[in-house]
Amino acid sequence: MSDILHQIEMTGIVPVIAIDDANNAEPLAKALIDGGLPCAEVTFRTAAAKEAMSRIAAAYPSMLMGAGTVLTVDQAKTAVSCGAKFIVAPGLNPKVVEYCTSNSIPVFPGVATPSEVEQAIELGLNVVKFFPAEGNGGLPYLKAIGGPYKQMRFIPTGGIDESNLLSYLKYSQIVACGGSWMVKPELIAAKQFDEIRKMTERAVLLMLGLELKHIGMNCADDAESMKNAQMIASLFGLPIKEGNSSNFVGTQFEVMKKQYLGTHGHLAIGTNFIERAITYFQRKGYSFRQESNVEKNGKRVAIYLEQEVAGFAFHLLQV
Repeated sequence: MSDILHQIEMTGIVPVIAIDDANNAEPLAKALIDGGLPCAEVTFRTAAAKEAMSRIAAAYPSMLMGAGTVLTVDQAKTAVSCGAKFIVAPGLNPKVVEYCTSNSIPVFPGVATPSEVEQAIELGLNVVKFFPAEGNGGLPYLKAIGGPYKQMRFIPTGGIDESNLLSYLKYSQIVACGGSWMVKPELIAAKQFDEIRKMTERAVLLMLGLELKHIGMNCADDAESMKNAQMIASLFGLPIKEGNSSNFVGTQFEVMKKQYLGTHGHLAIGTNFIERAITYFQRKGYSFRQESNVEKNGKRVAIYLEQEVAGFAFHLLQV
């Protein structure tokens, strides 16, 4: 359960899909994976759902595939037999929850009221789906009902798209968001899988918010660092802030007091969610220098990639 939940949280976005033609299952899964979201909730809203799940599980066994719109215990059993790794429901059916929890199947039933949250707690859950999210008052309402239940976390779904994704994800009690804007039924039916891949990639990059924050330049010693810092300050009218290992000029330039990572220096790439960004880059085959890890208050705030480009090291920076 904890491993599946961690994977969902690191993915950040769970595409919610309805497949009318099972022949579209494999290319759709590939489009999501190639776009950076190796995750999907296949809903039981169509007759092709069972076959679609089986095809995805066979073709892409490492994909984190779950079943959605699970209304009965029989549907939960069917989903698991087809390769589903987690169960999602629009409402809170105690029989479905009890079956899943007794069989160690991650389950996220839908809730919309404080009473349903308390019922979920009574059933031993600490993560639920908030559905339909926008139809039930959106993030302000979710924060209102989540406030008294700090032990409960949510996967909001329904009405979430690129316009409100970040505001939801930045709320601390949210694990991930469910959404269908990148997997609209008309795109699937038209077999526009390249478009789905592009929209998926755009959603991931929006979530991560990768942005150049500053340039680091290596120097031999304190004197060279200050000399270069003063030159940059005079060029651009920026203030100098002296530090133990470097001098910052404004927020854009870090002038190191010694040779550090990178032949020439480094580039700091800011991100909204550093742990998700690490997972994203690792899926692309990149690795990280664990010895460069920096934490504040028990949370990672910076880490360097192993790889360099044109003599520059890169590090992620939580913003």
